[in-house]
Amino acid sequence: MSGALFVFGLGYTARALVDRMRARLSAVWGTTRSAAPPLAPALGATPIIFDGNAPSPAVSQALAGADHVLVSIPPGEAGDPVLNHQADDLAAHKPLSIVYFSTVGVYGDHGGAWVDETSECRPVSGRSRRRLKAEADWKRFAEETAVPVAIVRLAGIYGPGRGPFEKIRRGTARRIVKPGQVFNRIHVDDIAAIVEAAFARRAEGIFNGVDDAPAPPEEVLAFAAELLGLPPPPEVSFERAELSPMARSFYGESKRVRNDKIKRDLGVRLAYPSYREGLRAVLAAETSAAPKP
Repeated sequence: MSGALFVFGLGYTARALVDRMRARLSAVWGTTRSAAPPLAPALGATPIIFDGNAPSPAVSQALAGADHVLVSIPPGEAGDPVLNHQADDLAAHKPLSIVYFSTVGVYGDHGGAWVDETSECRPVSGRSRRRLKAEADWKRFAEETAVPVAIVRLAGIYGPGRGPFEKIRRGTARRIVKPGQVFNRIHVDDIAAIVEAAFARRAEGIFNGVDDAPAPPEEVLAFAAELLGLPPPPEVSFERAELSPMARSFYGESKRVRNDKIKRDLGVRLAYPSYREGLRAVLAAETSAAPKP
């Protein structure tokens, strides 16, 4: 896939996509809320300030030259900021494809059962309810403009710089145990592969961006400690764990999310089908990037 890419929200995950595709891109623009992200020039991206509170003439101008658009900005109480302020530009310039990042949190709690893209959504948290509303708005936009929009529901994102190893080394990691609790995860490089495939196929509809192996969180931390040659972090029951409201809300939902559709319809082959392959790669990347003594 080639062409020009516009990214709403040039954050951790979007940067992995740009890094994956930059040799084939003629131009890249990425928004930031206030100051230009320091990594934008290294990625070959032109930074544009967009705080989501008002239309941006600079965004409008760049969208006129964009072939593909990634939306990696969460909705707020007022709805999706991109649709609120730049929908007319997107409709006028008609990019070849749009990918919107959502969350598997829209499924809510299914008691550890398997879910797929056709399963009932019963979001628990306010942010997941806002995501589901934003999904509906993007579907409506696609229907009204005939611009293909792929909605990718992401699981817990990890990768270099977002792994558990530093907390384990510092001794601050805790294995929080809640019987029956399982999560999916997804390595950031696999997300980039999913988005690139969605762009290439001008995909439409909903896709689960998750790995093959939902697992209890305490199991994942124990494996990470094993890779470091350290004992597993101490166990703490969910009831006694000191968690932020956001972290606690994740434990209110348990489900196993299927990813057959990204393989069947997008031709994606995950580089890291489980946390085992993914954490090994994260540790290797972090070790090679660490300053030499």
